[in-house]
Amino acid sequence: MTETPELQAQPEQEDEEELLPFFPHYLLDEIIAWYVMLGGLVILASLFPVGLEEKADPLRTPPHIKPEWYFLFLYQALKLVPRTVGILLPMVGVLILFFLPFIDRNPEVDPRKRVLAISLALIVLAAVIGLTVWGALS
Repeated sequence: MTETPELQAQPEQEDEEELLPFFPHYLLDEIIAWYVMLGGLVILASLFPVGLEEKADPLRTPPHIKPEWYFLFLYQALKLVPRTVGILLPMVGVLILFFLPFIDRNPEVDPRKRVLAISLALIVLAAVIGLTVWGALS
């Protein structure tokens, strides 16, 4: 039997819509959405501005605020010493801890032969505990 022209297999027509590449099209959609959100935020900030209150001073803590226990020694040190010293001293301490393996090259493990390292550690530990307790009570 011969097939009639109507029953001959015809190539399938693709009904699927053409897929777009992820990079330029998706990124463009996201950028547009972020700009719309940013525009909305700018409009809200313009319509409802923040009230004018006392100017913030990042170096003066209000009296009713107290940090968590693990920052109390820094808080108390900031109250005792001038601002620049109170800010620079913890940074110097962190740098000393970072470079301590390069500074203290003593191969001894016995604590009696490492008097300098042990005494410095005990002084720092006593200062941290003392300032923490003082900060908690003040």
